[in-house]
Amino acid sequence: MTGSLPDGGLGTTRVVIVDDQTLVRHGIRTLLEIAAVDVVGEADDGQAALDVVDATRPDVILLDLRMPRFDGLWTLRQLGERGIDIPVLVLTTFDDDTLVLDALRAGARGYLLKDVTVEQLTRAVRTLADGGTLVAPSITSRMLRAVRAVPPASGSDALPVQPLTERETEVLRLMAEGYTNREISSALSLVEGTVKNHVSTILLKLSARDRTNAVLRALHLGILG
Repeated sequence: MTGSLPDGGLGTTRVVIVDDQTLVRHGIRTLLEIAAVDVVGEADDGQAALDVVDATRPDVILLDLRMPRFDGLWTLRQLGERGIDIPVLVLTTFDDDTLVLDALRAGARGYLLKDVTVEQLTRAVRTLADGGTLVAPSITSRMLRAVRAVPPASGSDALPVQPLTERETEVLRLMAEGYTNREISSALSLVEGTVKNHVSTILLKLSARDRTNAVLRALHLGILG
């Protein structure tokens, strides 16, 4: 099942919910709309999600991983192959380390469990919409250990890495904690444009395609301690 919903207004975050359980989708939609987040579409599997995303072009996609037919990982890979650069927040009941890493490597910019509060969910949605990343604190330390345990791949991990400056490392640490550019600028007392320049340099030095990939590479290489 797919369906497009009316745009609830201008200047708000627009979201598509992808989950195979109708009751779950409707519950999340109700909670988000109470929090002034516009749900502009729903889908119950990956193929339906691609159709709804094409029709609505949301700011953020909320994506379950375990779905029949075309699951969440398939959806993430298809979005990447089609060049659809819309932030994806995985929202699932599964906190398996392998799933977390697979989802992040496939392009997800956030990973939360379904036991989060409404406030945590809406903050995550807006963080991703503002260009940040966010992983549930309960799985961050386990993800760090899992990333370090995975052997280097033959792709970007094999590329040379240029040393980061002390300031760039500070910015990268905050990126790993899900801070947006605006939040980093406030935390480090920098102009937001300077933060953007640091982020661009970090991506270049780490040969990373985006912020999430940069954090994963840094964790794997031990740059973040």
